[in-house]
Amino acid sequence: MNIAFIGIGVMGRGMVANLLKAGNDVQVYSRRRESAQEVVAQGAVWHDSIKGCVREADVVITMVGFPKDVEEVYFGQGGIILSAKPGATLIDMTTTSPKLAERIYSVAKEKGLQALDAPVSGGDTGARNGTLAIMVGGDEDAFLRCAPVFEAMGKTIRYAGSAGKGQHTKMANQIVIAGAVSGVAEAIAYAKAAGLDVHEMLGTITGGAAGSWQLANNGPKMAEGDYRPGFYIKHFIKDMSLAHEEAADRGLSLPVLDTALAAYRQLADEGYGDEGTQAIIRKYDKE
Repeated sequence: MNIAFIGIGVMGRGMVANLLKAGNDVQVYSRRRESAQEVVAQGAVWHDSIKGCVREADVVITMVGFPKDVEEVYFGQGGIILSAKPGATLIDMTTTSPKLAERIYSVAKEKGLQALDAPVSGGDTGARNGTLAIMVGGDEDAFLRCAPVFEAMGKTIRYAGSAGKGQHTKMANQIVIAGAVSGVAEAIAYAKAAGLDVHEMLGTITGGAAGSWQLANNGPKMAEGDYRPGFYIKHFIKDMSLAHEEAADRGLSLPVLDTALAAYRQLADEGYGDEGTQAIIRKYDKE
């Protein structure tokens, strides 16, 4: 299959590598050419513009940073909507606004294109290993037709419903992570205060009812002071803000989410926005 992939960052590199391994022809575009050097060496074809990247693609995948970036690559001059060939399927895998996903779907349909919103969970590790969880909104026939594409990148792949429902599922995912990653940080802070061996504590509780991806993966990073990003704080703030807005629109109060969001915003204000989400432990190390 001929696939165009827009956005070669921490996540995109692993996702493109797995699409190539599955035997796809992959065209790539990113704002910075150097970010795509690794996947080009693996067989992806670089293009200098979005238009050139997508014009012959059967499937166009986007994995960019923020909703404004999504709007730009889809609706901007020389963007995907105006450049994709008739009948192509557009898959936005960025975590973005459900409302924006619905807009992309509607405009794409008017242009003879199909669109899916398919945000992912699993961080850079899941992207590299092809084990991402992928939650998909849009028309089910488009979802089924793109199943081989999703299977190249993920392990848990679910159809969530109509346009925007993939993004709503991701909002729920991020709400869970907000509580889980904060809980891991507080457990480590408590273990240090109680004089425990933090690594032994983590090894013990990971196998019990407290076990989670956050505990197993980010717990050791917190203990070691490893704040390299698998998922940037600045992007998690964006995700939690979207979840907060969607909840507020529905008259729903989510105090755990709001507390985590405030803590991460404080870290970003202190200059840590480009670190990984495990850097939440910094808040407790200062206390």
